[in-house]
Amino acid sequence: MHAGPIRVLLVSADVATVKRVDELLHAIWGRRQLLAHPEWDAAAAQALVDYPSCCVLLDVRADARKEALDLLAYVRLSAPDAPTVLLSDGDDESLALEAVKAGAQDCLVKSELEPALLRRSLTHAIERKRSEGKLAHQALHDQLTGLPNRALFLDRLGVALERSRRSGTQLAVMFLDFDNFKQINDSRGHVVGDRLLTALGERLSTLLRPMDTVARFGGDEFTFLFEDLTSEREVVLIADRICQAARPPIDIDGATLSVSVSVGIAMVTDPTVSPETVIREADAAMYRAKERGRSRFELFNEESRRRAVARIELETAVRQAVERGQLRVRYQPRIPLNAFTRALWVDAQVHWQHPRRGLLGPAEFMPLAEDTGMAIPIGSYALEHAIVQFGCWHASKPDMRLSVALSSQQLHDANLTSVLSDAIRAGHVDPSTICLEVPEGAVGEDPDALTATLRTLKATGVRLALRDFGSGAASFSRLRELPIDAITIHQTFVKSLAESSQDASIVGALVELGHALGLAVVADGVDTQAQLERLRELGCDGAQGDLIGVPLTGEQAEALLVAEVPQADVA
Repeated sequence: MHAGPIRVLLVSADVATVKRVDELLHAIWGRRQLLAHPEWDAAAAQALVDYPSCCVLLDVRADARKEALDLLAYVRLSAPDAPTVLLSDGDDESLALEAVKAGAQDCLVKSELEPALLRRSLTHAIERKRSEGKLAHQALHDQLTGLPNRALFLDRLGVALERSRRSGTQLAVMFLDFDNFKQINDSRGHVVGDRLLTALGERLSTLLRPMDTVARFGGDEFTFLFEDLTSEREVVLIADRICQAARPPIDIDGATLSVSVSVGIAMVTDPTVSPETVIREADAAMYRAKERGRSRFELFNEESRRRAVARIELETAVRQAVERGQLRVRYQPRIPLNAFTRALWVDAQVHWQHPRRGLLGPAEFMPLAEDTGMAIPIGSYALEHAIVQFGCWHASKPDMRLSVALSSQQLHDANLTSVLSDAIRAGHVDPSTICLEVPEGAVGEDPDALTATLRTLKATGVRLALRDFGSGAASFSRLRELPIDAITIHQTFVKSLAESSQDASIVGALVELGHALGLAVVADGVDTQAQLERLRELGCDGAQGDLIGVPLTGEQAEALLVAEVPQADVA
């Protein structure tokens, strides 16, 4: 509650009113607290600049309602932060109500003025204005990070576009999304996730100029507004600085958490566009950055526009794929290369029978499924279907093995273990004949949480493998701590294996490392006989790829297993 003397800016052309208010203020505080102006003009507005803590008192006539409300509206527009009280010459309840609705904090009647009433009215006006300011701030700012929210960002962007139309200055919007925040949030909990967002918001805010804006747009999405840019290069350098700034690990409750960001940039070349259009363009460029490998930035262009439209269509179709029975499980053969393991394997992969584009492989839609939250139902379908099908084959082929790839999202699904156990029971299979493959990228997201999840899965009796090893997310020391049985070498090392001595050395080192840790080592992406022979020379335990056999339907795989011959000469 305001306790000290209150300076009053009285707008009144009536000398008697000015004298009366001056006397009342002197009676209340024992000093002169009045600034009087006969009308609201530049001098009155300047008085509020010189004395920002003033309370405005407007002298109005009750029989001139429109003029009174127009004056109030003009003062509110000129001085939106100033507490304002109407002083009327008549007791008009409807005028008082309209004035409060229009933004006044109180309405007094001249004939009823006395020190206690005036003091209470002015004090309450100031407190009400402060409360309104707090509510307005809360409505326009994110409560977690304190940053501007979506509504305020769109408003500022609209103002910036109008300014750009008048001045011709260049502006840009960036749309930022954290690449692995959902996995951290799911594994560590929302409290840790919230603290991580707060820390990252503070870190990003330090990169801006005073005129720039960063907002929490929603979830783990942040938007940036940059005005008065001199060139496209300038905003590209800013985007690179933002990507670099997000990478250093953050310690929260003893856990070291690492994140990366994907950033989309929309340069505004037509300031007549709507704020929503600019946001959509920056968002489309951000998704392009994710598609190109994440932890990077992309500029919006016409290709981004076309891809954004296609992505929206594909996203809708992905959501419907499970409901409409469009998912298919295919089985790719995997062969042993030495005596380390003699079992015949099939690698189960989920495909999508798209109604227009035909059969799509997992690489063509699973990244989108991860982004839209559909990876869990799609992955659960593939896991259940593959294990039940495998159970039909396993009775006649007891030495056969099945591998099923899990997505990062599935590893954070609380129902994963029960889905797995139910499928094993339904398929009547020995869990030790099933190998679940987890992406190496999940190790870098939250290694401690991943280790705990893998131990829970391991307790069901299944085997575990780290997929795409060599892509850089898992350190050798972390590999030793994971409860896994095998690794699959990333196919990028296999592609040039026969021609590149460097890649051959890398693969050889990975094989030796895996064997030293007691792990089986399998190579993916084997397309040529030369690659296969080199892998055999390096001591790799198994191989799969188009040379060994393309993904097959259940019927085709069963026929192959009965014949017990591979699709290519790999002897």
